[in-house]
Amino acid sequence: MSRTALRICPLCEATCGLTLTIEGTRVTGARGDREDVFSKGFICPKGASFGAVDGDPDRLRTPLVRKDGELREATWEEAFDAVAAGVRGVVERHGPHAVGVVLGNPNVHTVAGGLYPAVLLGGLGTRSIFTASTVDQMPKHVSSGLLFGDANAIPVPDLDHTGHLLLIGANPVESNGSLCTAADFPGKLKALKARGGTLTVIDPRRTRTAKLADRHIAIRPGTDALLLAAMTYVLFDEGLVELGELAPHVEGVEEVRLAVREFTPESVAAACDVDADTIRALARELAAAPTAAVYGRIGSCTVPYGTLGSWLVDVLNILTGNLDRPGGALFPQAATDRTPRPAGPGHGFQLGRWHSRVSRHPEAKGELPLSALAEEIDTATAEGEPIRALITSAANPVLSAPDGDRLDKALDGLDFMVSIDPYLNETTRHADVVLPPPPPSQSAHHDFAFNTLAVRNQVRYTRPAVPLEPGRMAETEIFARLVLAATGMHGADPSAVDDLVIGQTLGKAVKEPYSPVHGRDPRELAGLLTGETGPERRIDMMLRLGPYGDGFGVRPDGLSLARLLAHPHGIDLGPLRSRLPQPLKTRSGKVELLPQPIADDLPRLRRSLDELPDGLVLVGRRHLRSNNSWMHNIPALTGGTNRCTLQIHPEDAERLGVRDGDAVRVKGAGGEVTAPAEVTDGVRRGVVSLPHGWGHDRPGTRLGHAATDPGVNVNQLLDGSLLDPLSGNAVLNGVPVEVAAVVPA
Repeated sequence: MSRTALRICPLCEATCGLTLTIEGTRVTGARGDREDVFSKGFICPKGASFGAVDGDPDRLRTPLVRKDGELREATWEEAFDAVAAGVRGVVERHGPHAVGVVLGNPNVHTVAGGLYPAVLLGGLGTRSIFTASTVDQMPKHVSSGLLFGDANAIPVPDLDHTGHLLLIGANPVESNGSLCTAADFPGKLKALKARGGTLTVIDPRRTRTAKLADRHIAIRPGTDALLLAAMTYVLFDEGLVELGELAPHVEGVEEVRLAVREFTPESVAAACDVDADTIRALARELAAAPTAAVYGRIGSCTVPYGTLGSWLVDVLNILTGNLDRPGGALFPQAATDRTPRPAGPGHGFQLGRWHSRVSRHPEAKGELPLSALAEEIDTATAEGEPIRALITSAANPVLSAPDGDRLDKALDGLDFMVSIDPYLNETTRHADVVLPPPPPSQSAHHDFAFNTLAVRNQVRYTRPAVPLEPGRMAETEIFARLVLAATGMHGADPSAVDDLVIGQTLGKAVKEPYSPVHGRDPRELAGLLTGETGPERRIDMMLRLGPYGDGFGVRPDGLSLARLLAHPHGIDLGPLRSRLPQPLKTRSGKVELLPQPIADDLPRLRRSLDELPDGLVLVGRRHLRSNNSWMHNIPALTGGTNRCTLQIHPEDAERLGVRDGDAVRVKGAGGEVTAPAEVTDGVRRGVVSLPHGWGHDRPGTRLGHAATDPGVNVNQLLDGSLLDPLSGNAVLNGVPVEVAAVVPA
């Protein structure tokens, strides 16, 4: 007999509510939950394929431990014994920084990934920390940190109320949004136009998003910051700056005016391949709109000036008075955020508190560039030890980082490697221990990170739809045991990790004058927590201490886990609202519009006007049915238009003697790949496009379907030397490449 169960989709940032159909313990169908307070029944192909993702026969079901050079099935006890010996041995011999940690994108899609990595990193004390953020979004974190004092204070467009939306380097119709959590992004764009609003898209490709636009500008890749700087110039030049109610909260306006004085539309037009009149029109339209928002994403982050571009997105929102007002760009407030502190000066945001050992890359947000991982493993220096042990969670940097071939070789030189991952993939095949989490149907779900980026405040939680099958271990327990094994507490009860965090959090909360539990007994408060598991008790604590919480009885109508469980479709917390100055943590307590690191980097942007690349440049692309390197092993989500092809403009194809479907060789600084050509005028002249996340052709993996159509690894064209200097983000777009037809033998 079939039954249904609710589950929040973990397969992209949209976080849609699903209704699963379950036969026994198998998910046989998924549809949108019409009563979900956020997604209201919307579903995309990934969500519709939840059952296939959940039941993929290539998912690992038991731990693997390397014995005599081969990965073999083992017990959980054997696996954690090996982890304790391997990680602690390296720490004791070489120190904590010799242990590297790599966190992949899927970590932020799970409860375990939201609750335990910080505990692991704190317990290890390592500075060798790498995440997917430095091949994706770190420029936005850095610019937000410098502007607002908090790297996680990221304003999002108020999609439901704005009258003018300018997207740059973003394709949310196919990506479902990124650093902007919005269920049914396509529907929201259509609603914008239906209410008379305007959509402008700046992108070198005519994406599905661009096809909806009132104005599509096919900019030269990598010149986003120049265009935005010129728009900023126009606002000052034509007297269009109007901060409105923001004025008391902003400093540095005059300094920005002086800083952009050389970036006239006429001076940047040739570099951007956008005429000066169009640039002026963009600025005027933005300033004239009653409400407006500028939103930039991966395309504008993964370029040489990613942080400057991300900064200018917010500068434009600020100078037009659209930051922190309805219809503009607002700061969401998640239910599990910390108790809001009173407005006032904070500690600010610092860059470069330490540096990578080999190339001396500065840290950003506590992380080093993922591009530097290979050299941190395979290169000895007089300063410190190379990384000798590696912990990875939901990460596949062999595909996602530049020069995967070098990293592939470097991983073989480690003393020890442990991976939390459901697959034996291009990276985890090197591990000495693989700890497989259960499929998503067998896990609880709450979105910690994505609710801080949601276009409407809401909170949802779903318990496992299917009980843990025998022999499985919850991902939260896997992480807790990993923390214990890696920090010298192997064998302790995993509940000790949750108890420690609860004790520390409540102990701090009762000392904060603005906390609802100030002055109370933390042990008493801990005893009031509800939930069936340690993670649920932590979620209950976070909800109760959070901005909407019951404060452990202080606000009886506030949030708690019990109240949330009573609302299985979620609780709507209302539209985004103005919050300044409370979110600001800068030393001044204001938006610091021209931070010194930004000012110091602007001359580099000015010099780029004289450094235009000759020949073809490369950009990536997204597809609705995949997410980075995920889900290529799911037959229902591959094939058709979701293929690894090199998109090339007809005029470029004709010049090179390339026909549609021909094999073409693409060569970059890091190597070369061969892919089929897709001749299309959907990409501008001078630009070619390969999708990210492919290249499933390495031996020793267990990705049966992906291996049948592996595609090529676009990041192998990069040698890892091109980084945005402020954020350490890899430069993946606007990279010069050579393209040639493959002559049949």
